[in-house]
Amino acid sequence: MSDSPSTILVVEDDDIVRMLIVDVLEELEYSVLEAADAGEALVVLKNADQPIDLMMTDLGLPDMNGRELALLARELRTDIPVLFASGYADSVEVPAGMHNIGKPFSIDQLRDKVNGILGH
Repeated sequence: MSDSPSTILVVEDDDIVRMLIVDVLEELEYSVLEAADAGEALVVLKNADQPIDLMMTDLGLPDMNGRELALLARELRTDIPVLFASGYADSVEVPAGMHNIGKPFSIDQLRDKVNGILGH
């Protein structure tokens, strides 16, 4: 394992929410990539030179839902962990090996969830 920070791809169509999530993750010393929708996320995911340790995605995206995006992400990167953010987290069926966090979440909840998934 290298000492470089884990890289998280944040997919969120709400600019303000995305900015807040990115700020929190960068304060936790993660490297963060941003995408406003699934289309942008897939461009990043298809770039084999770009390491991604975790994809955090909103479930409600304008072009496809987060679950569809996660399944496509898994086709491109078979073992990428996925964290869904949703206002309805309790009622969300999450595919195997994927995680969710309910919105609104606190900075501490986000930190604990991400650190737990990435094993920090």
